[in-house]
Order: sequence, then structure tokens, then C-alpha cells
Amino acid sequence: MVSRVIPVDPFDLVIFGGTGDLARRKILPGLFRRYCSSQMPGDARIIGAARSEMDRAAYQALVAEAIREFGGGRACEDGTLDKFLECLDYVAIDARGTGGWEALRDKVAGSDRIEAYYFSVAPSLFGDLAERLQSYGMADDTSRIVVEKPFGRDLASARALNATLARYFDEKQIYRIDHYLGKETVQNLMAIRFGNMLFEPLWNSQFIDHIQITVAETVGVGGRGEYYDKSGAMRDMVQNHLMQLLCLIAMEPPARFDPDAVRDEKLKVIRALEPVEPHHIVRGQYDADPDDPENMPDYRTAVGDARSKTESFLAMKTHVANWRWAGTPIYLRTGKRMAARSSEISVVFKDTPHSIFGDEAGRHRNVLAIRLQPNEGITLGVTIKEPGPGGMRLIDVPLDMTFADALGPEGAENVDAYERLIMDVIRGNQTLFMRGDEVEAAWAWTDPIIDGWTARGDVPKPYDSGSAGPDAADQLMRREGREWRKVEV
Repeated sequence: MVSRVIPVDPFDLVIFGGTGDLARRKILPGLFRRYCSSQMPGDARIIGAARSEMDRAAYQALVAEAIREFGGGRACEDGTLDKFLECLDYVAIDARGTGGWEALRDKVAGSDRIEAYYFSVAPSLFGDLAERLQSYGMADDTSRIVVEKPFGRDLASARALNATLARYFDEKQIYRIDHYLGKETVQNLMAIRFGNMLFEPLWNSQFIDHIQITVAETVGVGGRGEYYDKSGAMRDMVQNHLMQLLCLIAMEPPARFDPDAVRDEKLKVIRALEPVEPHHIVRGQYDADPDDPENMPDYRTAVGDARSKTESFLAMKTHVANWRWAGTPIYLRTGKRMAARSSEISVVFKDTPHSIFGDEAGRHRNVLAIRLQPNEGITLGVTIKEPGPGGMRLIDVPLDMTFADALGPEGAENVDAYERLIMDVIRGNQTLFMRGDEVEAAWAWTDPIIDGWTARGDVPKPYDSGSAGPDAADQLMRREGREWRKVEV
């Protein structure tokens, strides 16, 4: 199967923070891959903007090094990289002052092409950048800005951030990027639900016992200790990534596949989430790896605070209070230093109402598992007879659609989420980007949970590095006769 590439129109993309880690690891290599795929036109312009003083040639050299390191194995020595580098330019800029802004304006203002501005910087600079783009005449009604998370750290700061951006840009011009929504399998979730008659009639509390959403990481906090200890798993993962996955799995069918129709339905899900009871929350911090405690220390050592109460693991049970999902719990789980790197949504269907095979056949359930990473794909567990003579013995086998097997090399090509999302910005398609009221609704649900455990003085439970999290997370499921899906590659 050959994937279809639809070229975008010529554009100018200014990357504020163009020398930073995100630009080097994701944004610029992703743009190079789109260039290699002939989706990015040859006359597009990418302008890096950062504090560092360097000329265009030095910036091109920096980008070339980044692409060779993070480009995903794309051939760089056949002349394609040199052609891509010709699209690059650079301006040294002072985000809070006047330095560099006139030079940047001379490069982009007044062009008859799409203009997009990527804020790959700290949120504290968003207002300064937006104000200067307007005052220097670089932003008109068709310009777009891309903003990275975190979108605030609570409801008040999220509202303030939205208000700041709204002073200079309309909502239709603001693209709040969550790279999870750019993953192929996440988008396939909508295709599975709304493109097949098979699933949607069963997609409700009558047939589904519960849903699990797991995002597990094998790494610790690494060099992000100072940031992470101020955020924790709730702010870093649940409030944004897992919340978006929950919305897609639980939303009603939109009237049409366009940005506001999809985001309206997602917003309804967030607003229907019930408050989470304290006994339905498990928080944890990872212990040191016993085989390598010096290089893989415990969480508190990694963040430099022996009394830290910030969670590196979080599991919780919640409900969506509407007719479709009444009585069906949704379990969320995420953590660092776990047994495997794995992101999966599991839809666990109910037992058959009556088994004709007797107790010896065991308990069997259909499970639809959507794997986001690694090995993106979808499996549906089906119960069949175990081969061989000697009675009716039942086993579960997967109907497997691993993309690499089902779609061939082209279909399995690992298109990074950032590649897809940046091209959507250029197209002006906001479907996979969060709207301001979505962000605020998510914080309105999250804040009381955080405030609750802070007021109670809850201390996260320790868990072994390389495990599935604290034992209390297993108990959260087992006391209701359920079990977590195994965290594995």
C-alpha cells in the first residue's frame, strides 16, 4: 500500500526557540522528512529565531547536525539535505526587547504566502512574542501561531494564558499542539469508531465493562527533574495527553469531521467527567534501580528533594456521567521507570450473559487494544476453541492489525506526530489541536483532584523501578474484580 502525499502551499514558518531541544529533535527533522516526501514545497522558508548570535550558515550547520542525529535514518548525503538547508534562514532575536524584530519583519512581512509562527519557548514568553508580532506588522488575519504545552499549571493560569493570546490573535489562529493527537493510531481510533458499523452499536455501557488507558515510560525524570517536580504525572501527562485519549474514546459521533464539530464533542466529555474520589487515586514515586543505583537513582534523588511529594506514577478511576457511559469506569494510568515503554487504550467488553460451555471453559472477554507505541496497531481478542480433541476448551487469540504487517512498508512508515501536525497548521486544519475552552475545562476537572491530595498531605507510595507501579494500583482494580493489562513491549 502506497501512502498518498498531498503537498501544502508555499509558507513561511518562523520557529521561535529555533536552536532549542524541541526544534533540534522534532520540528526541524520532521520538516526535513516532509521535504523528502515532496509534501513541503521547495520554495518554503523556515526561519529560526533565538537569542544566540549566529549567521545563516552557522544555523544551517546546526540544523544539518540535528537532522543527521535525529532524522530517523533519512539519506542526507544525496544532495537532498543541501537543498533543504537552502530553505533555512536565521535571525537573532530578543523576545522581550527590540533586537532582531525589524530584521525578522523584513524577511516575512508583506509576503503573499502562508505565515506561521511556532512558539517553541517557555509559556512566559508567549505574550511578548504575540505582542511584538502584531506591533511589528507580521501578523494578519491569516497568520497562525503554534503554542507548546504546558498550557498553564492550573485553571487560573490557563485562563490568563488564553486571555493573553486572545488579545492579539483569534481562536481560529491559535494551534495548541499535543503531539499525542498526531499519532497515526490515535487518528485511527476515530476511523475505527466512526468508519465501521461493527463497533459503534457496541460502544456503550451495555456492552463495555471498562476502559483502560495506559502510558508507561521506562525512563526516569532525567534532566527534567526541576521542571517535573513542579508538575508531576498529573500535570505532565494526565491533564493533557491522557485526557485527549479519553475524549476520543468516549465522545459522541460528531456531525461532521471538521475542527469545531470534533472539539465540541470532546469538550462535552470533559465537562461530563465526575469528580474522582480519594480512594480511587493511587500516586507513586519510583525507587532506585538496585542494579545501577548511581545512574538510575530514586525519584527524590533525581529531583534533588528528599521530601518531595510529587508523583512520578498516577492511577485513577473516573466516570463519564452521561447516558452512553453510565456505570462504565475508565481507568487512567501513567508512570515513569516502569517495566516497558508502552501506550495503549484497552476497551474491555463484558462477559457473555450466559456461558454454555461450563465452568471449566474459564472466563473470557473480548478486548479491543489500540497500541499507540511502540509497534502501532490494533488487536481484537476473540474467543475460540483450543485446537485438539478432548472437549471444548476455550482460548483467546488476537485478530492483529499491526500496521507493519497489514499495510506493508509504506503504510508502516513512522511519520512522526510533529510532521503531521505542522502540515495541518500550514493547511489551516485545527481538528487535532486543542481549543481554549477544552484546556480550561480539563484544568477545571484536574484542579480539585490536585488540591485534594495536597490538603490531605498524601505521600506517594514507593514502587520498584522496572515494575508496573505501586501494589495499590493493582488493588484499585482487583477490589472490583478487574486487572490491569500487562505493561509490555
